[in-house]
Amino acid sequence: MTGIIQPPITLPDHTQLPESDGTFVKNFQEHPQSVLLTDSIEPILQQIHRDGQYCIGHDSGIYWRLTEPLERGALAPDWFYVPFVPPTLKGQIQRSYVLWQEYVAPLIVLEFVNGNGAAERDRTPVTGKFWVYEQGIRVPFYGIYEVEKATVEVYHLIENSYQPLAANDRRHYFIPQLGAELGIWQGLYYNTELPWLRWWDAQGNLLLTGGERANVETQRANAETQRANTEAQKAERLAAQLRALGIEPEV
Repeated sequence: MTGIIQPPITLPDHTQLPESDGTFVKNFQEHPQSVLLTDSIEPILQQIHRDGQYCIGHDSGIYWRLTEPLERGALAPDWFYVPFVPPTLKGQIQRSYVLWQEYVAPLIVLEFVNGNGAAERDRTPVTGKFWVYEQGIRVPFYGIYEVEKATVEVYHLIENSYQPLAANDRRHYFIPQLGAELGIWQGLYYNTELPWLRWWDAQGNLLLTGGERANVETQRANAETQRANTEAQKAERLAAQLRALGIEPEV
């Protein structure tokens, strides 16, 4: 008997998978928090990936298994970064991140806690977030940020299980592949005073957003203008004193 050759199974891609489960973003802080993380780390990522081969997701689905219904096979971290992958697929805007299509797991995922944090620490096999990131997707770094407690805890995947990452003397968590640290910054952003989750460089310098960098440049320019005006006023006073003595100052 001749064997029957089965046609290859075609797995759905990001255009065929649901991009939302219909739930709302939990609070007004989540969106600016994600923007803050992305905006400040972008210059670092552009140095690491001069070819532009990386992507960042904000509350976007990561499909790691095929289920019915389809959305049960995905988790949507509040923020994640994947190195060495194209930001688009064949020129298409990416709706979801599909592991069987991309193959590369995110380097880091971050969850912003709403409630008591039980969901973010759920180790239930197959369904619990902690288990899925650790055993299903196998993300090297997993961060749990609680704005109400002004804390972040970071786990590192070591020998197939998450181990708590120790904070440094600045109470930051160093991510070697990024050369950057995660920590809590108390300050004003988006007109809101909160303990925000932010990046620092390896020397402990806060990584600024584009707006913050522009403000620093404006302040420097204003200071330079003020210095030049002060020097001009000094020169004018000196010239006036010389003229009072009958000496015409050189131009």
